[in-house]
Amino acid sequence: MHDIAKLALDAATGPGVDYADVRLIHSRDRSLGTKDGRVGHVASDESFGIGIRVLSNGSWGFAATSDLSRGGIESAARLAREIASASATAQTAKVDLAPEPAHTATWTSECRVDPFAMPVEQQLDFLLKVDSEMRREPKVTLAETSLHFDWTRQIFLNTDGSVIDQTRTVTGAGMVAYCFDNNDIQKRSYPNSFGGQYQLKGWELVDELDFPTHAPRVASECVALHSAEQCPELTGNLILDSSQLGLQIHESIGHPIELDRVLGSEANYAGMSFLTLDKLNTLRYGSEIVNAVCDATVGHGPGLGSFAFDDEGVAAQRNPIIRNGRFVGYMTSRETAASINARRSNGTMRASGWNRIPLIRMTNVSLEPGPHTLDQVFDTDGIYMETNRSWSIDDKRYNFQFGCEIGWEIKNGERVRMLKNPTYSGITTEFWNNCAAIANRDHWTLWGVPNCGKGQPEQVMGTGHGASPARFANIKIGGGYQC
Repeated sequence: MHDIAKLALDAATGPGVDYADVRLIHSRDRSLGTKDGRVGHVASDESFGIGIRVLSNGSWGFAATSDLSRGGIESAARLAREIASASATAQTAKVDLAPEPAHTATWTSECRVDPFAMPVEQQLDFLLKVDSEMRREPKVTLAETSLHFDWTRQIFLNTDGSVIDQTRTVTGAGMVAYCFDNNDIQKRSYPNSFGGQYQLKGWELVDELDFPTHAPRVASECVALHSAEQCPELTGNLILDSSQLGLQIHESIGHPIELDRVLGSEANYAGMSFLTLDKLNTLRYGSEIVNAVCDATVGHGPGLGSFAFDDEGVAAQRNPIIRNGRFVGYMTSRETAASINARRSNGTMRASGWNRIPLIRMTNVSLEPGPHTLDQVFDTDGIYMETNRSWSIDDKRYNFQFGCEIGWEIKNGERVRMLKNPTYSGITTEFWNNCAAIANRDHWTLWGVPNCGKGQPEQVMGTGHGASPARFANIKIGGGYQC
């Protein structure tokens, strides 16, 4: 693979080329699912190709190919150079890359049990047993389970002298029960909605999640929701579980801090951002206890945003985003770093595959654990919500409404009744400034979001979001459903 990447880099360089990089990527995935005691789907895919990026006269050109013959690679490199030359005729400002030293490295994410070495039949048998456990509850209308595995090896070379070889294994697993009754559908998911939990791990993640133990609870809560009271409409204390808070971070912190959105060079899927440059180091984003980081380092955990180097060859870093409530940082690239007077990219450029250009993408954008015990977080009267069901946020990432699968009324720190169809809404900065308590490290989880979309053509990327359960004051609750 290294010889192929070197051939591509040599073909990309030449007169007038200021910089070039190549990403040779071999990937394979496996996806399995069951539905009501039957195999729902079994699919696998494999991909091998190379992306070539060229900077010439201050403008980018990009081309990609799965034809890895000498002729195929040279043709793609020539096309990348031609696109760069054509782009230069319409440029408004020349691209100036922040410096980054050359790196030579090989890195492999931890994978104790290789899921691709396990027979498909064994994995399906596991899912069918979990499916059966949920269907022991006779009122469950539909039970579904899923597993997803992804293996990727990437060779990165650039004209700065970097040679970086990275291999990542991702595992995802989830289950969900549905109950239809009286023209109403309720659902409960574990360990999270929209596919479950995803991390940089092997089959050991599935073992850790202990699906057989949780399946009966998931099914019984799904059925019980039909008899639960509708979530009341009020303004008061809201407690969110860590998985819902992870999505809140994704939508109201992660997307707004993507600097290409702020600068207006990217607006697809998630719009732009209210975090204009004048707000850096001045905006009171949250209360004093709110501290958020953008952390791609392996030490942060096995997040989908963890790596050794990004797709520009920049080393993974831990960067503060919100410090004691104050907004202090964006996610940057080598191209955009200068716009905030940074001397170096903070390493957030990633592409979803060999045939896509790198974009600024969330790595692991996480809320740091707080000082509170879980009992202190719940020491209130209010509403507790778990597991995302729906989300909506405007194209500046400012006004939002979220719905969850299940809620509970809290009285004197205790759950007193289950609530169905819980929702809450607010304004990003008001919401985070109302953060009153955050649970400590003992309750912190790094959640994987595998389906973050950005770019045109579309790039679907995995991100990570760490969070502990937290309490927020004066939140509008329960207005999302007509009673």
